[in-house]
Amino acid sequence: MASGNRWTRDQLLIVLNLYHKLRFGQFDQRQPVIIDLANRIGRTPSAVAMKLSNLASLDPSLKLRGIEGLKGASQLDKSIWDEFHENPSELVPLSQERFDALFIESDGETTEVIPGTGIHKIPRPPAGDTEVTRTSKQRRGQDYFREIVLNNYANRCAITGLPVRELLIASHILPWRSHETERLNVRNGIALNRLHDAAFDQGLIGFDDELRLILAPKLHAFLPQQAVAHHFESYEHKTLLLSDDAIPPNAEFLSEHRLRFKIPA
Repeated sequence: MASGNRWTRDQLLIVLNLYHKLRFGQFDQRQPVIIDLANRIGRTPSAVAMKLSNLASLDPSLKLRGIEGLKGASQLDKSIWDEFHENPSELVPLSQERFDALFIESDGETTEVIPGTGIHKIPRPPAGDTEVTRTSKQRRGQDYFREIVLNNYANRCAITGLPVRELLIASHILPWRSHETERLNVRNGIALNRLHDAAFDQGLIGFDDELRLILAPKLHAFLPQQAVAHHFESYEHKTLLLSDDAIPPNAEFLSEHRLRFKIPA
């Protein structure tokens, strides 16, 4: 796939796709995910790790945290970075298509990036949003969103800490169908187990500005029933579980969710 030592547009789209599925501290040539991708695109793991670190120098969210990245970003890097983030509805599905094409052959499958483990092909999982997926572009966008959210939360439920990836959903805070510009924004997602995802989607739970769990009055009405007390009341007022280098959800999005379902903060 490589042409000499020059990075191609497709390669940069693929690496950008991976960039958002890893945290900055995972940009290491010994990272199994990086090794797997490097083998597929005909680059060395050190070259892929360096490219990820170069791209980090263009990331405004890292700059706010005082992280600079490497200084070797090329003009093509900058151009693709800008295009990717100015037009995510087109570029994210395209990058996911290019990424998947390296590892899978069936449209019923997608890739799964698990830091510390590698890149695997899996049956396409159900999306967190209840809307029926109608196009391959939507499916790829939802696959991408699921991965960036689950990896941002270190593959565990942000409420309970459940670490079983197969039981986790990338929950949209603002609905997919009505907030197109935020569909693929990692700050519009929370990793939740299937039970708490359903409760969040129905407005039975929310989160305050300090990221603490709130139970809606409708759910409180079921207390002190044991199942509700065990699965919900025991986590009430506890803060979302986030790694130190994770990107937190947008507080304004959480506020809009509370307002939509009339959940008192």
